[in-house]
Amino acid sequence: MKINMTPVAAALCALSMVAANPALAAPKMMGAPVVATPQATAELVSKLVAQRSAYGLDADHNFAIAAQHPGVDGTRVARAHHTYKGVRVFGSESVVVLNAAGQILSESVSDRRQFLGKGPSNRMKAATASFSVKPAVSAQAAITVAVRSAAPNGKPVAPPTAELIVYPMVRTERAPAAASKPEEELNAVDEQEVVSGYELAYLVRTRMIVGSKPVYHDTVISARDARIIKQWNALQTATGVGNSQYNGVVPLSTTQHGDIFRMIDPLRGAGGAFGGMAVTNANHGTSAGEVYSHWSNTWGDGKQYVEGGSTTGANGQTAAVNALWGLMNTYDMFKNTLGWQSLDGQNTSTYIAVHVNTAYDNAYYSDTCKCMFIGDGSSFTSLGALDVVGHEMGHGVTAATANLLYFAESGGLNESASDISGEMVEAYARAGGAGEQIPGRGNDWQLGAEISKSGTPLRWMYKPSKDRSSPDAWSSSLKRIDVHYSSGPNNRMFYFLAQGSNADKASDQYSKYLTREPLAMTGIGADKAYRIWFKALATKFTAVTNYADARNKMLASAQELYGMDSKEAVAVQRAYAAINVGSDISE
Repeated sequence: MKINMTPVAAALCALSMVAANPALAAPKMMGAPVVATPQATAELVSKLVAQRSAYGLDADHNFAIAAQHPGVDGTRVARAHHTYKGVRVFGSESVVVLNAAGQILSESVSDRRQFLGKGPSNRMKAATASFSVKPAVSAQAAITVAVRSAAPNGKPVAPPTAELIVYPMVRTERAPAAASKPEEELNAVDEQEVVSGYELAYLVRTRMIVGSKPVYHDTVISARDARIIKQWNALQTATGVGNSQYNGVVPLSTTQHGDIFRMIDPLRGAGGAFGGMAVTNANHGTSAGEVYSHWSNTWGDGKQYVEGGSTTGANGQTAAVNALWGLMNTYDMFKNTLGWQSLDGQNTSTYIAVHVNTAYDNAYYSDTCKCMFIGDGSSFTSLGALDVVGHEMGHGVTAATANLLYFAESGGLNESASDISGEMVEAYARAGGAGEQIPGRGNDWQLGAEISKSGTPLRWMYKPSKDRSSPDAWSSSLKRIDVHYSSGPNNRMFYFLAQGSNADKASDQYSKYLTREPLAMTGIGADKAYRIWFKALATKFTAVTNYADARNKMLASAQELYGMDSKEAVAVQRAYAAINVGSDISE
């Protein structure tokens, strides 16, 4: 994986650094929603195709623009899937940043196509030069296999889909310099991913309800013999005036229709399922239900929902108050501090459904509706706390940007992106929910503490291992554990980047991997840390970014925002070194 900066971008970067000290410049904001014309999209594809020979690729290779969204300072970001004979190469893509004139400023590439076709890049020519994309198994047969495996008795939330893909078979190898290193001394940069071959396959997406529980899976099925190559859980969970449960009396933005008030926010977002940001009443079902409405614009009683009671009375409304307050603050944090509008950057409205199922102990983001579902809790209280809402809505932002695959190291980074989002929403809201910067205080750096009946959080960002499942640092086994735990090291990295570490070995903020002076690294504050993170996520990360790749792209983002040798760039290197990703440096 690599980042290429064009001469245009290099010149602009140099001019900006000469003109002003980047560390003192106004915060960099994401642009307004973008709509690329068909002509502009076609021109971009032509420019990418013109680079094929530089990559050693033949004419069977092409590009398909999957998504476009705003970039920093008026730029546009396009995400291009790599295709072979018209079929997407899974996990192989280019993230391209363009200026207003359509010039390519930079390109971040995850390349898994190099051994396909007859180009000079293919060192496996005997096996893959004439790779066939004609399936021996039908799409419907693949769907049948996936449904039988994932949820044989389930009812579909949406019809299952099957996409024909070229699936790279990837293995992890040690870099030559680390060939003789003991396992316990390995650093993330000591490993590299290598393509060993390809399978023609179907990516089958099943979104089912089993009983009353959502069961979402993505399954890779061989298009040659219908065997299951890989399967992973795709459900992204958190494991007026309103009286909220966690934030006291809060102002709510609602819509009035005659004598009735509805929980549709007219000030945030546009379009979507309900014409604005909304909260609906699932009423213990599995579908969204109707938008909350009330004769008065005073909502809720501020208390935990009493199981079996009305979901529309004052007690039942409290969950909706929690959700709308969280939704408003999530939208405001992204828009006011980063310029990013709604989940997709295009200001498209979303919604949250509350009272999902009965005593449901979770909250989740659904990629089917691009919305969120919240349970009332049983082991937990209602799952509508600020950091939980910010976490789940963060999944929507990640889906619209890097779309990090929800398994292995990329899955851990996906979860971490949401944990980081949840903490930033909490910090922003606690400081009044206004202004262009994220305050350095206000959040507790603990996920889910408010919804816990015992007060024990789900996750500790500063010391992930306190949950007895998450590691504090990278190891070669990280790719094999649950994504809610493999997120731990990156959460700790972000805490160190924002808040700094502690040199006391007894401290929860201590890292044995920081060996240069000072032993306690200096943080740069939550605002700068999040700007660097979001720029990397939105303009550099690909779907298969791992920890080592994330470090490189975070460093590039810090250098672009604050300068090559800035304290911010140094802090990024130290924060990653603190979790065993890269080497430590002195401040």
